[in-house]
Amino acid sequence: MVNGAVIVYKEKGMTSFDVIYRLRKIFGVRKIGHTGTLDPDAEGVLICCLGRATKAVSLLEADTKTYEAHMHLGLVTDTQDISGEVLERREVHVGETAVREALAAFEGTVDQIPPMYSALKVNGQKLVDLARRGKEVERQPRKVTFSGMEILSIDMPEVVFRVTCTRGAYIRTLCHDAGLKLGCGAAMGYLLRTRVGDFGLDRALKLDEIRIRVENGDLGFVIPTDELFPQYVKVKAERKGQNKALLNGNLLRIADTGVPVGKTVRMYTRDGDFAGLYRLADDEGRFELIKYFYDINRN
Repeated sequence: MVNGAVIVYKEKGMTSFDVIYRLRKIFGVRKIGHTGTLDPDAEGVLICCLGRATKAVSLLEADTKTYEAHMHLGLVTDTQDISGEVLERREVHVGETAVREALAAFEGTVDQIPPMYSALKVNGQKLVDLARRGKEVERQPRKVTFSGMEILSIDMPEVVFRVTCTRGAYIRTLCHDAGLKLGCGAAMGYLLRTRVGDFGLDRALKLDEIRIRVENGDLGFVIPTDELFPQYVKVKAERKGQNKALLNGNLLRIADTGVPVGKTVRMYTRDGDFAGLYRLADDEGRFELIKYFYDINRN
């Protein structure tokens, strides 16, 4: 049983579920999840968790994501990207300064209305299914945060930029909204996700590369579950009583760890096995469980 994560380079034309389907065949593992959907036309980093590491999905989904995006000015489509039906073409008379100012206006926390062509549900129905039937419903704006906005190139009417965002943000909607602000409209072209949390393109493998490595018995690219949380310090339950409490997923007390109250840590058994994420509950050294990954029946 493989437990851990693989950083997949999702290629254009595939859905995120297609990636999961292929990985199940490659690894012979049924239990696989990913930490953030990429549209079929988008490429780049998709973190996929296998086995017990799937428990990490809900935690990793909150990680920020960084993208490189192509924005085509003067074009309005029903999907907010160039794969959709063109609704309007407009002349582009804005300059580079206006483009930079328009994108910069979205830096920080803003209200964003999710697009109709999305997997979000309203009254139990996916917005994309409603959109395909020609229906449009009211969507509530959501708070999202954009940071690190950087223009990489401008060759009118095309703009390439890099941006980091929080969970739930839509880059094609950002392009659409920037087009509205400029008065000429805009649609997203290609989209490349370059980073999710601490993991970037430098560790991403295409599915064929993964298949070949697995066939050759090379699993060295599989990231151990605890390494998905490098931001948290390691604490070990050295004493017998501590270790017993840890193996049972109970509250345990470890004094003098130097960890501030309220901080999360990676907790390990006395044998050095990763057990889970714990939080220091008080100044008496009591750690409470956040997420348990240890398999008590493994031996």
